Amino acid sequence: MSIVPDPDLVDRLAARRAAIEERIRVAAGAPSFAESGVRLIAVSKTHPAETIVAAAAAGFVEFGESYAVEFAAKAPEVGAAVRWHFIGQLQTNKVRVVAPWTDVYQSVDRPSLVAELAKRVSGATVMVQVNLADVEGRGGVSWQDAPGLVESARAAGLSVVGAMGVAPLADDATVAAAFGRLRALCDAEGLPECSIGMSGDLEIAIAEGSTMVRVGTDIFGSRP
Repeated sequence: MSIVPDPDLVDRLAARRAAIEERIRVAAGAPSFAESGVRLIAVSKTHPAETIVAAAAAGFVEFGESYAVEFAAKAPEVGAAVRWHFIGQLQTNKVRVVAPWTDVYQSVDRPSLVAELAKRVSGATVMVQVNLADVEGRGGVSWQDAPGLVESARAAGLSVVGAMGVAPLADDATVAAAFGRLRALCDAEGLPECSIGMSGDLEIAIAEGSTMVRVGTDIFGSRP
């Protein structure tokens, strides 16, 4: 049985979408959101299928998920009218769980994951996640190993379209420098997509060349 979206929730989410798209437009200095060159990924992790269906009805198209089992459970309920990005750390043994639904794997950060994706999802569209802070324990490949991972993913037959990073916990100038460095890496490697920027720092990210912002809190509120 398909989910019927709550009209009040649809209206609230549509208003939030309009507000975020306006922020993006202004940050990009564009005549319209459509001309900004920035895609809006609605980070829907921990939110139920009913909320995502309402968000789709409110005009959101692309959604980001981080938890494999949760994602695989609710994706069939949402249906095929959306585009899914997997943005969380992905264990190799969970690739088969998310593969039926994932359109873009944004968090490819190690050779073993490249190998598993090449084995199970030939030609998958992927992005390499870089540890922007170079801090142990945070997701992402190191700066020095990032070009090699891009090359190995290409050699494995994956479609590498960009790089992704999470801002370091630092002041705005340090965040901007890290974002700019990732944009430079994308340019050096011939990667058109640069996924940086979230609810609190999307303006900084767009100024540094982001083509995708991943927004959760400013769309859905606090996580359940």
